[in-house]
Amino acid sequence: MKKLGKKIYEQEIKSLRIELVKLQEFIRTEGLKVAVLFEGRDAAGKGGAIKRIAEPLNPRVCRIVALGTPTEREKTQWYFQRYTAHLPAAGEIILFDRSWYNRAGVEKVMGFCTHAEHQQFLESCPIFEQMLIRSGIILIKYWFSVSDDEQERRFQDRINDPTKAWKLSPMDLESRSRWIEYSKAKDEMFYYTDNDESPWKVVPADDKRKARLNCMRDLLSRIPYKSIVHKTVELPERQNDINYFRPPVEKQSFVTDYYNLEGTGE
Repeated sequence: MKKLGKKIYEQEIKSLRIELVKLQEFIRTEGLKVAVLFEGRDAAGKGGAIKRIAEPLNPRVCRIVALGTPTEREKTQWYFQRYTAHLPAAGEIILFDRSWYNRAGVEKVMGFCTHAEHQQFLESCPIFEQMLIRSGIILIKYWFSVSDDEQERRFQDRINDPTKAWKLSPMDLESRSRWIEYSKAKDEMFYYTDNDESPWKVVPADDKRKARLNCMRDLLSRIPYKSIVHKTVELPERQNDINYFRPPVEKQSFVTDYYNLEGTGE
């Protein structure tokens, strides 16, 4: 499969980011509540897509939620409770880097929950999401799909690149040896939770660039937005420094300039 070239990718992502900012301003102005869930195989590219979506946006409007292992106290709570605290208020977009669907995937396959807890989740989840939607939350769910060969290539890349080693956890390695179990868990999850009111959208992700762009375009298509016209901004005159005497620069401590090129002839 021929992958999308860098030049086309950069042209597309530049224009899409402008649209994402327009979408953000519409959501903020109209007081919409948007929750976007990103799920999928390990190394499928969820994090990269989330990062590219969030980069041009105001972090006070668009927040990324990536919860760690639940605490002992959280383990005793209603399962959805630790996630509800992060749901959007009016004018917010929340990007969930994995979500309550942990129970349908890693917890199920790795035995971190009982069969009864897993079954209860599958039956309760559509009701829970129905409640969110009827409360006014726009819920969007993406599943990033990656092939066996491409996942292995990405894992090998993480092993060989010291800047990516932190991305490869023992859980990731275990997921490779339980590939079929994860496939079965995903199929069962879709059976229960892929419905007309709260559908899953699958993002083929062997080509990371295409996956990011396609996800962005789909997100933009899911919320009918329009450009918000802002007042023309005029930069005011800088205040005069009458009666202000700046302390000597020599009294301040500066970071070392490691890139001072004076005297290099360049």
